[in-house]
Amino acid sequence: MADRYDRNKSSINHEEQEKLKTFCVAVVGLGGLGGYIADQLARVGVGKLILIDGDVFDETNLNRQLFSNEKTIGHPKAEVVRDGIQAINPQVETKVIVQRLTTHNAPDLLDGADLVMDAVDTIPVRRLLQDICEVMDIPMVHGAISGWYGQVAFIQPKDRLFDFLYPSEAQRGIETYLGNPSFTPGVVASIQVAEAVKYMLGKGELLERKVLRIDLLTHDYEIIEIR
Repeated sequence: MADRYDRNKSSINHEEQEKLKTFCVAVVGLGGLGGYIADQLARVGVGKLILIDGDVFDETNLNRQLFSNEKTIGHPKAEVVRDGIQAINPQVETKVIVQRLTTHNAPDLLDGADLVMDAVDTIPVRRLLQDICEVMDIPMVHGAISGWYGQVAFIQPKDRLFDFLYPSEAQRGIETYLGNPSFTPGVVASIQVAEAVKYMLGKGELLERKVLRIDLLTHDYEIIEIR
């Protein structure tokens, strides 16, 4: 009899599937990127997810955020995503945190995580994630989107990649001006999840000390090495 992971088997064997069940992944931010990330991690069979977001869905989220709909407006994103994941794969253990990540609560919120998925939308919180992950020795998969463009990187705890990507004191990226359509989050989130699965299974080559830049207007995909 086929099981829920039957279609994984040509890419992820039985032993690797069992290994995924042992990991705990924290998804920080459950909007455009984070909803797709949580969905895909649950479908691929990661054992535990820590879902962190202090915000609620609003009407402006309807154009791109996977778990937003007319009925979820005004409801906490973390709780809605949790309910959606349980409907998809009740085998996944979920921990819901309806709080914004801060300097004071970050160590407690990320406690137990083997990997952090960066799906936040402000640069100061990204810098905070970098600092906390360095202290807690947790690797992170970074993703960012803006209009037709996106970027992905795999960040080891001491790489300090954001010192290069975000050297100024800016609060937000260019998505403030370009917005985000429905398709960019799904593309970037999928690449982030691929990086996460590669890390957990020790497969392939990670975007470590590299940044993948994505241009969906021209289909230009460039890997920039950071030395």
